[in-house]
Amino acid sequence: MNQNQKPAASREDFEARLRRIGAERYHDKHPFHHRLHGGQCTPDEVRAWVINRYYYQHSIPMKDAAFMSRVEDPDLRRAWRSRIEDHDGTDTNEGGIKRWLRLAQAVGLDPAYVQSRAGIMPATKFAVDAYVRFVRDKTLLEAVAASLTELFAPAIHANRIEGLLQHYDFADDSSLSYFQNRLKEAPKDVAFGLQWVLDHGDTAEKQDMAAAALEFKTDVLWAQLDALWNGYVEGRMPPGAWRPGEGLLLAKAS
Repeated sequence: MNQNQKPAASREDFEARLRRIGAERYHDKHPFHHRLHGGQCTPDEVRAWVINRYYYQHSIPMKDAAFMSRVEDPDLRRAWRSRIEDHDGTDTNEGGIKRWLRLAQAVGLDPAYVQSRAGIMPATKFAVDAYVRFVRDKTLLEAVAASLTELFAPAIHANRIEGLLQHYDFADDSSLSYFQNRLKEAPKDVAFGLQWVLDHGDTAEKQDMAAAALEFKTDVLWAQLDALWNGYVEGRMPPGAWRPGEGLLLAKAS
């Protein structure tokens, strides 16, 4: 090691550094989530969240496919493949995207409208597309590290299930099945991803890269909620964004 090169942190300290990023920067602290989980969102604010979050759900399998296209290790590809299946579904698992569309229908949206991705806010597109490009273009270590927001996801899913069931008539086991399934799926994914990052982050430089990648991903998630707050809570909807009354199921619109 060059005498001017700082030593790598221990495995334990490196993991603690990654977890601190979530404690400080994860989007569970965003005021939109407090508003949503506390029952203060209007029906249209909930619909705007469902529509825009669908763009993220839709893009996750493409992000994972872009990652796998660069992986030469069959063991890593095999381990990562289940993430695509969890979202796209299989013969025995309907998948997260279909579960999200069931939530969309429960809040009064036409699933076909949501699937069309019409009405997505520009900031949502920029943030999500930037994440897909990041995973496609950065090192494998950075790409895997960016996925580690899943470390912090189970807690927000549990809070969301509790809050939505308590405050919103649309919430039931069917409409919230996406979050219920992620409580089972995310820990499996993150256990593998965290161990992979800890194994491969074996220099101070690589640890810094992994930490920066995780910070970038928290920015992606935070930016989407900033856009929702600005557009639908503050009422500054940008051109092209979903307008209340559009894309509703006829039964709900009447």
